[in-house]
Amino acid sequence: MQYWLLKSEPSAYSWDDLVEQKEGMWDGVRNYAARLNLMAMKKGDLALFYHSNEGKEVVGIVKVSKEHYPDPTAKEGNWVVVNVVPVEKFPKTVTLAQIKADDRLKEMALVKLSRLSVGPVRPEEFDVIVGLAHD
Repeated sequence: MQYWLLKSEPSAYSWDDLVEQKEGMWDGVRNYAARLNLMAMKKGDLALFYHSNEGKEVVGIVKVSKEHYPDPTAKEGNWVVVNVVPVEKFPKTVTLAQIKADDRLKEMALVKLSRLSVGPVRPEEFDVIVGLAHD
C-alpha cells in the first residue's frame, strides 16, 4: 500500500462534499507531476485529504476506490482522475503550521513541493499525521 496527499480548496470540493457523495472523482488536476502521482495510485491506497488555501489543514483520510481513468472534465490533453471514498474524518485537523513545525515531517512533499496538488506521503509521515489528529 502507498500513501498520498490530495489537496482541494474547500470552496471547490470539501470533505463534507465527499461524504455527501459517498464516492468522489478527483478531477481537474492539470499538473504533470500530480498526474503521474494519480496514475501511480492503486485501489486501496490511502490518502490524506487536505483543505488548501482556506484552512490549510489535513481533515481526514480517503481510500482510492477506482484507479486512474481519463478525466471527463478535460477539454484537451491526457489528464486522469481517480475515485476516492471517505474513511475517517479526523477528530482534530492537522494544520500546515503544525506540519512545518514538526521535524519528523520536514521532508514531506507538502512542505518541499508546496504547489503540488497530489503528492506522495511516506508511511512514517502518514503515521505522524494520524497521530497528531488523534492526540
